[in-house]
Amino acid sequence: MSFSVVKGSGYVLVHTPDMIIHSGTTQTSERIVNPESDYLKNLPKFLRSYDEVVSYPANQTYIGNITPDELSQYDLPWYDKKIENADRFGKFGEIMPQDEFIGLMKIADAFDLVKLNKEFTVSVKEKLQKHPLISDDLIAKLKDGDEMSDINKSINELHAEPIYNDNKIVGCVKRAHEIDINLNAHTIFENLVVKASGALAMLNLLDKNSINPQDIEYVIECSEEACGDMNQRGGGNFAKSIAEMTGCVNATGSDTRGFCAAPTHALIEAAALVQSGVFENVVIVAGGATAKLGMNGKDHVKKDMPVLEDVLGGFAVLVSKNDGKNPILRTDLVGRHTVGTGSSPQAVITSLITAPLDKGELKITDIDKYSVEMQNPDVTKPAGAGDVPTSNYKMIGALGVKRNELERKELNNFVTKHGMPGWAPTQGHIPSGVPYIGFGREAIVNEEINRVMIVGKGSLFLGRMTNLFDGVSIVMEKNSGKTEDSKGVSEEEVKGLVAEAMREFASHLLGN
Repeated sequence: MSFSVVKGSGYVLVHTPDMIIHSGTTQTSERIVNPESDYLKNLPKFLRSYDEVVSYPANQTYIGNITPDELSQYDLPWYDKKIENADRFGKFGEIMPQDEFIGLMKIADAFDLVKLNKEFTVSVKEKLQKHPLISDDLIAKLKDGDEMSDINKSINELHAEPIYNDNKIVGCVKRAHEIDINLNAHTIFENLVVKASGALAMLNLLDKNSINPQDIEYVIECSEEACGDMNQRGGGNFAKSIAEMTGCVNATGSDTRGFCAAPTHALIEAAALVQSGVFENVVIVAGGATAKLGMNGKDHVKKDMPVLEDVLGGFAVLVSKNDGKNPILRTDLVGRHTVGTGSSPQAVITSLITAPLDKGELKITDIDKYSVEMQNPDVTKPAGAGDVPTSNYKMIGALGVKRNELERKELNNFVTKHGMPGWAPTQGHIPSGVPYIGFGREAIVNEEINRVMIVGKGSLFLGRMTNLFDGVSIVMEKNSGKTEDSKGVSEEEVKGLVAEAMREFASHLLGN
C-alpha cells in the first residue's frame, strides 16, 4: 500500500489580551487565592497591543512570513524586536485580533449561548465582512446583537461568563445547563474558543492550499480540551462541529486526546487511515486553549517584560492519498514511548528517535530537520524552563555521539544544522512537533531537504491516572514519485494480460 502524503497546512494565532486576565488559569487562580495581589493590579500594564503581537518575529514565523532560519538571525530576547511592515496574513495563515475572534465565537455558537451587545455586533460585523475567508452565510449567524441590560442580567443572575474587549463587557456566554458543571458558562466559553480557533485554522488550510472542503472525508481534532456533559465528560465532538462550520459537508470525524502529544498521535492516525484506503483526505486540526494564556505571566512581569502568552494557537494539516509529489509519511518509521520505556531522558529519546531510525537503517544525521517541542524560548527562559528545543537537540546529538554517528566536536553544529529555534506559543499541544510541518513540506517539495522527523511528547501524569510520560514520532520524507498506481497494475490491465496470455496459449496449441 502506498504511503499517504502531507498535502497542506494552515496556522493561526489569535491575540486575546482580555482573555489573559479573565480566562488564563494563572490569573483566575490568583484571583481566588490572592485577589488583591500586585500581579493582578500591574498585569494590564504588561499586555501588548495587537500591532506589537503581529510584528513579533516568532509570531511572523508561525504564520509563515519568515522562516525558522531567518528567525534564528535575531538575537534573544525577541520581544523587544519587530518585523517592519509585518502583515497579519501569512503564507500559512493569519493573526486575528480579539474583537473579530469574539465575533467568530458567536458564529461558532449553535445553541444561542453567546450574547453580544448591539453596538459591538455592528462593529465586528463590518470587520468580518472584509475578512477574505468569512462567508456571508457565516456573517449572518452574528444576527443583530442583544441589549446590554439582557447581557448584564445573564451575568448577574444566571451565572453567564462575561466576554471582555478593551476591558469592557461586550457580551457573555450563557451556561447550557443549570447544574451540569461540564456545561457551565466557563466550560462552554472554553469549548467555543476551541471550535472557533480550530475552524479559523481549517479555513486557512482550505484557502491557502486551494482545497475543496467537500473533498474532506474525515477530521481529527487534537487539542487539549474535551467537551461533553455530566454523562460523558470527554465525549466530543469538536472535529465534526469544526467540519460543519467550515463547509466540509462530506466529512465525519472524532477527537483524539493525548495532552501535548495529541497532534503527533493524530498525524499518525490520519496517515494510517489514508494509507489503508479507508479515506482519501483526512484533516487533523486543533484549536487554542484559554487556560494556557498568561501561564508564565508572573515570571514575565517580575522581569519587567510583556506577558508573551497572549495568543491562542491553532493549526490544521491535510493528509491525502499519495500524489507522487508531496512528502510521504513513513508509517513504517514510527517512534513510540511505550508503557515499559521508562522516564529517563535517554530512554525517551531512544524510543522516539533512534528506535524508528533503526527500523529504516538510518543514522541520526540522515534526518535533515527534527521538529520537537517547538516552544518559544522567549517565553520559557524567563520562567526558568530554559530553551526547550535546544535541549532536545543536544540530547539527540549526544545520542548520535554515543552511537558513533557524530563526532563530539560536531555536536554544536548538529544543533544548528538539524535543529531550529522554537517559535510556537506555549499552548500545550500547539508546539508539539507540528509547527514545522508547513515549512518542512515546502522544503522537501523544493528539494532543499529529504527528511523531517515530527516528534510529540506529553505528560500523562497531569490526569492523575498514571505517572507515565507519553510520546510518538513519525518521519516525513521526499516522495519518490511512485504512487500506488505506478507500483502495480489496474484490474483492466490484469484482464488484458490474462486475455493476451490465453490468446498466446491458444495460438501455441493450434500451432502444435
